[in-house]
Amino acid sequence: MLDRIKEVIVVEGKDDEAAVKKAVDCEIIITHGFGINAETFKRIEKVSKTQGIIIFTDPDYAGEQIRNRIQNRVKGCKHAFLDRQEATKKGDVGIENASPSAIREALFKVRTLVEEEVKLFVQSDLVLADLIGNDKAADRRAAMGKLLGIGYCNAKQFLNRLNRYGVTRAEFASALEIMEKEESLWID
Repeated sequence: MLDRIKEVIVVEGKDDEAAVKKAVDCEIIITHGFGINAETFKRIEKVSKTQGIIIFTDPDYAGEQIRNRIQNRVKGCKHAFLDRQEATKKGDVGIENASPSAIREALFKVRTLVEEEVKLFVQSDLVLADLIGNDKAADRRAAMGKLLGIGYCNAKQFLNRLNRYGVTRAEFASALEIMEKEESLWID
């Protein structure tokens, strides 16, 4: 039996819907890509007030743009981020390419955007954690983003997500410890 998600999940297309429904029991709204029509926006707004919304778009530029359009119009949405590697198949990036277990993991790590950014993390935190300023930084951000449930992004956006999605110092330290243990297994 599949785990039930009470919120309605917003995805980009029918293939994404099929992949998510293989992973969890839920309701879905399809945006049909970037050109979200007024009727779809109204449905998302209405559902956000009753069941809640989880925005779950592809881990690419277009997916981020769709996420931002919805978030700017509908406050209080939750966000699920899929690791780019887990969403890539034969060069194609999309939720439809991910395994049910990867989709479940992303959905169970949802984050809610806080309206007022808290400056808990600063650039020096990323430098100290080797998340910027070296040749391993992008891979380390990808690993940390997956562990924290905030997805992969460039350094500036990563810092923004740390501060806007309510990541705590304890969560950051724990994820850093896990990531470094996993890295040491690769090096040994």
